[in-house]
Amino acid sequence: MTTISCAEFNSCWTVSPSVNAVGTSAALLLFGLAREPMIALTASLIAGMSWIAALANLNVSAQSSLPDWVRGRGLAVFVTVFFGAMTIGSAVWGQVAGMAGLPSAHFIAAAGALAVIPLTWAWKLQSGKGLDLSPSMHWPTPIVDQDFESDKGPVLVTVEYRVAAANRDAFMSALRRLAHERRRDGAYAWGVFEDAEEKGRYLETFLIASWMEHMRQHERVTNADRELQQEIRKLTTAPPKVAHLVAA
Repeated sequence: MTTISCAEFNSCWTVSPSVNAVGTSAALLLFGLAREPMIALTASLIAGMSWIAALANLNVSAQSSLPDWVRGRGLAVFVTVFFGAMTIGSAVWGQVAGMAGLPSAHFIAAAGALAVIPLTWAWKLQSGKGLDLSPSMHWPTPIVDQDFESDKGPVLVTVEYRVAAANRDAFMSALRRLAHERRRDGAYAWGVFEDAEEKGRYLETFLIASWMEHMRQHERVTNADRELQQEIRKLTTAPPKVAHLVAA
């Protein structure tokens, strides 16, 4: 028997977010104009189709953007924000309907849904669909000369890079993208420093709460992260040097 994932099932229902917004606006307009049951039923059908397509888009985007190790927590945050926004929106539009009347509230909501389409073009859904978020396990285990308690920390990790002047801008741009990966995997502070005495020497630093959390960080690095690190490596003139420092 063939099985498919929830994301694969939902992807069968995905439609462009702009189409969903237009459909919702059309439904709201019909609701505002409805004086006959057939108009209200048509509006309900359009609203239901748009709602299902919008939910599928959001769910697929959320699932495809999260690695396996954090997907449960990420989806929990997504659902909390989603239903919280629905609750706040219900209260706000209830107040608008009470002050302006139900038809006017529908018309205002329809106009608002259309107005936000060009404002949200910069934010794309399913941006992580083409990323390989499976664990790469390419980070070597740190070599230490003493045993640490699992909760020992914080841990400061430093990565030293040597970069030619011609590659500086490209290197800094790629490193800023790498910062998101460091924070996602457990770092709570990140920075990059340029040597004032030696040109072309850069030091990336990030802090992790404990030694155990850093070991988990090794397991959280994805193949997409590995590709980015390889891109950074091509911009350097020597292999990066990694050091681990534990709070004394």
